[in-house]
Amino acid sequence: MISYLTHKQINKRKWDECISSSVNGRIYAYSWYLDIMADNWDALVLDNFQAVFPLPFRKKLGVYYVYQPVFTQQLGLFSKIQLSPQLIIDFLNHIPKHFKFVNLNLNQHNCIYGNTVNHEVRKNIEMDLISEYQLIKANYSTNLKRNLKKAQAAKLTVFENLRPESVIQLFQANKGKQINVYAEDDFKRLLRLIYKGMHMKHVEVWGIFSSENNLCAAAIFLRSHRRITFLFSGANEYAVQNAALPYLLDAYIEANSERELIFDFEGSNIESLARFYLGFGSQPISYSQIKWIRTSSLLKPVFSSYLYFR
Repeated sequence: MISYLTHKQINKRKWDECISSSVNGRIYAYSWYLDIMADNWDALVLDNFQAVFPLPFRKKLGVYYVYQPVFTQQLGLFSKIQLSPQLIIDFLNHIPKHFKFVNLNLNQHNCIYGNTVNHEVRKNIEMDLISEYQLIKANYSTNLKRNLKKAQAAKLTVFENLRPESVIQLFQANKGKQINVYAEDDFKRLLRLIYKGMHMKHVEVWGIFSSENNLCAAAIFLRSHRRITFLFSGANEYAVQNAALPYLLDAYIEANSERELIFDFEGSNIESLARFYLGFGSQPISYSQIKWIRTSSLLKPVFSSYLYFR
């Protein structure tokens, strides 16, 4: 039986055990991760935590809605038993009606076929690291190989234990000035997440220093469920000119090659970023985004505008 549990009713030990042993577990769904990244979260649970479905939500002007927390790419149904399209539909049908709007990314193993559920296909990009490094590198694009030579000529240095604040500061001082994607609260949550993850051996922070010993690029990697996720990065103009970020990613891939691991670039619907990630010989993977508005047809346009600018 599928039950709706409020946050206070969730047994966090059983929840995390389910995520840990799920056939499709992801780090995003651990209770500690959701506690940091989601404003609030309740859940749908099958029997004695055989399968779970987190429901991160917000309330604004009296309206409850399910949303996708920042730095949390894929959620949806996670299960210790065999997944099936019907089980996924059953969970979706149990999302409580008091959530008037649902905008949530499912994970790539939550397959939805046909028109049973209104959804959009999103793209992730990932690659297998089980091969020898030289075989992996042989699949790099010509442009990426050229950039790696440029980085080597610049005599860049890889540093494997960087302070988390350095990555965020590097992003804010450079790309963060050009795009208005993250709020200040998002960075505070990210910093808490990194330190929590480092404590639990789930997070690594790597950086690249110039020949003058100046930090120019840095990245945060998550490690869980035989998967490494490239979560966040920062780079300055020097890094762009000298291909420091590709050099960092290549060094990390080399360090983790010949292991039963998936390297997850977290994909992108931005064509230039997708092309950059695919240059590593990676492959596109699909997952679904559900987006529902549960109100009268007359109010849907108003409600859609309200939620868009929330």
